[in-house]
Amino acid sequence: MVKRIYDEPAQNDGTRVLVDRVWPRGIRKADADLDDWNRDVAPSTELRKWYGHDPEKFDEFSRRYREELDTEAGREALQKLRDSVKGKRLTLLTASKAADISQAAVLQKILSD
Repeated sequence: MVKRIYDEPAQNDGTRVLVDRVWPRGIRKADADLDDWNRDVAPSTELRKWYGHDPEKFDEFSRRYREELDTEAGREALQKLRDSVKGKRLTLLTASKAADISQAAVLQKILSD
C-alpha cells in the first residue's frame, strides 16, 4: 500500500516505511509514526529534481528509477526493504502530493511483481 506520510495511520498499515530521500516538511520525527526511513531506496537527488512530479515524465522517471535500483547500491537498498517486512503488511510512505506517481508507487509495483 502507498500512502502520504501526512495521512493518519491506520490499524491495517502494518510496517510503515518512509521511502523519500529527504525528510518531509512539517513532520517532526517524533510524530512521524513510522517503523523505518529507508532513504537509500529513494531516487537520486538528480533524478528527483529532474522529475519534479510532472505526470508527463512519470513513465521515463519509472524507467530511470528502476535503472538506479538495478545498481549494486540499489539492489542492496531494495533487499533491505524486503528483509525488513518479510511476512508483514507493508505501507510505503511518501511526502509526494501525488502518491500514485511517486517513487513509492514504482516500489510497490516492483515489490508486488
